[in-house]
Amino acid sequence: MSPRHNKQSRRQRPEEPAAAAAPLGGALRRTEEYRGEDWVVQTVAGQAGRFYRCPGCDQEIPPGVGHVVAWPAYGAGVDDRRHWHRACWGARERRGSNIQRGRGAPKY
Repeated sequence: MSPRHNKQSRRQRPEEPAAAAAPLGGALRRTEEYRGEDWVVQTVAGQAGRFYRCPGCDQEIPPGVGHVVAWPAYGAGVDDRRHWHRACWGARERRGSNIQRGRGAPKY
């Protein structure tokens, strides 16, 4: 058979169904280790109108920019959530914190 016939037969095969998109709280949420603790990590698309401050680089995350939200898996509340740039979260173990603010400064 020539290659053309092989291409023809591939088109006739039924295609596999596409994977269903995961809901926001589903597959996008995972557990990772950070500083010896388990952290719940969720990728988010970004919320319009909100600025967040990344603890990895101490820079702002502008509204609407996709990023990662992480919080300790055990004993954590809403106030313990931190919004990270994706690259900063990925490099969290390779570099120290660049936080230049005082202890009493807001964490946003």
